[in-house]
Amino acid sequence: MKFETLLRKPAEWMRSTGPSHEIVSTSRVRLARNITGHPFPGWGKHQERIAVMGIIRPIVEQLPEMRDSFSEEMTSLNAIQKQVLVERHLVSREHAAKGPGCATVMNRQQTVSIMINEEDHLRMQALRPGLQLRAAFEQLSGIDSVLEQKLDFAFDENYGYLTSCPTNLGTGMRASAMLHLPGLVLSEQIGQTIQGANRIGLAVRGLYGEGTEALANLFQISNQATLGRSEEAIIDHLETVIQDIMESERNARFRLVEEKPAMIMDQVGRAFAILRYAHTLPSKEALNLLSLTRLGCDLGVFAPEDAEIVNLLLTEIQPAHLQVEAKRRLSAEERDSLRAEIIRRNLKNLPEPDFNGIVPPRDSEHE
Repeated sequence: MKFETLLRKPAEWMRSTGPSHEIVSTSRVRLARNITGHPFPGWGKHQERIAVMGIIRPIVEQLPEMRDSFSEEMTSLNAIQKQVLVERHLVSREHAAKGPGCATVMNRQQTVSIMINEEDHLRMQALRPGLQLRAAFEQLSGIDSVLEQKLDFAFDENYGYLTSCPTNLGTGMRASAMLHLPGLVLSEQIGQTIQGANRIGLAVRGLYGEGTEALANLFQISNQATLGRSEEAIIDHLETVIQDIMESERNARFRLVEEKPAMIMDQVGRAFAILRYAHTLPSKEALNLLSLTRLGCDLGVFAPEDAEIVNLLLTEIQPAHLQVEAKRRLSAEERDSLRAEIIRRNLKNLPEPDFNGIVPPRDSEHE
């Protein structure tokens, strides 16, 4: 599959909805693995990384899931193409910056992505829409088992799978969910929610992971401990916390609609009006306005199916996607203009917001 083919079709997780999709955008599970007899990527020399890639890449390409896959060395992609993969959450920012000896292989649905020679020899990830951590893990576990029969993974009886970073020792697994939490943000409860998650051993990050900002009211919740716990226990713990956060978000939305309906209608109405008629939109502003429009879909102000348009726009208005659309590099001002144009084009057929149909989410305290 060529890069142009990949671009023509949005990732399956971008187009589909899954369980609890009104709050959980995506679920992701990532496994880190290294093979014995070769230095880890950070220590490997140029030729050593190329040799490892030569061992791993053909085996990965032969996986049933990777039939007619996208498979490229990172050096064969230009900066904009690499950034597109980052914006689609298919590779990490760190992998996009890698040089010779690094490659990416992903399936046609863009739901399974395998990075070769990122921080570890193998970084495998599965992405699913909604809250589907177990389904993502089961798919990735099957791939991991097949690869383990063909590659000699570095493993220690006491420390589990050996990884470049000690924080990944053990299972080598990071599980995460991307949560849309505008209710907690608008009600100014997000700070205590993040602190609570941190206290029980979970990490809360922004839209593109560690060190990034929580744009569009999207927060990535993931496990931190990988050693001394099974994959099932890690997912159980993470799901329990996510369910609690989801309930807090529903309660926050309920109270906002019940107690501050004018504020919610104003926020959603202003967001929609600006998106429909603005002719220049910076990235951060556009993402936050789309978040409020998505909240309107969840509250019944817009039709539920309109949420898919918003979900796709969250990715398609990112800087690299805009430059692919324009087929050239754009200045910041040109990107802001094109971003506004694309949003106007996609939202022009949406009906006016119907605030008479606003539906408070179910609140456990009001059942």
